[in-house]
Amino acid sequence: MAQVIPGRFTAKIDEPFVVFLIGMRINKLFAFSKWIPTARAMSPMLRSLNQNPEKGFLGGETFVYWRGVGLIQYWRSFEDLERFARNPADAHLKAWQRFNQAIGADGSVGIWHETYLIEPGRYKAIYGNMPVFGLAAATKHVPAVGRKETARRPLGSDGEPAVS
Repeated sequence: MAQVIPGRFTAKIDEPFVVFLIGMRINKLFAFSKWIPTARAMSPMLRSLNQNPEKGFLGGETFVYWRGVGLIQYWRSFEDLERFARNPADAHLKAWQRFNQAIGADGSVGIWHETYLIEPGRYKAIYGNMPVFGLAAATKHVPAVGRKETARRPLGSDGEPAVS
């Protein structure tokens, strides 16, 4: 288990970055032959991305929710994410083709993703009494002091009230 670090921390990144949320939903629980291969397809992609940092993957977290699994991923740029998704030499394109052939629109498994392009200074991350996690694990984990202590000040102007 990761070590809990007491106190308030934040993530620090001075460049634009991408937050990519991706996941699958099991719509037909007993369609094991459909959703198990879909769930297993992500591991080779993550392994490749972690072994090849030049591809632009900064890091991420996996979570499980009722009927599905999702990932929060952090990327250096949208171009890096798109290049990985479309490159025939990378695992994603083949997995996407297998999904469309095996499942297509039969409704047994749902897939989803959301992409957010984040400009420097237009994000907020607070971690209280947590292991290094999320964006801080993908970038820099730093103490939340001064302007970084509140949820509002770093996102707004100096004249706006701070909201924790």
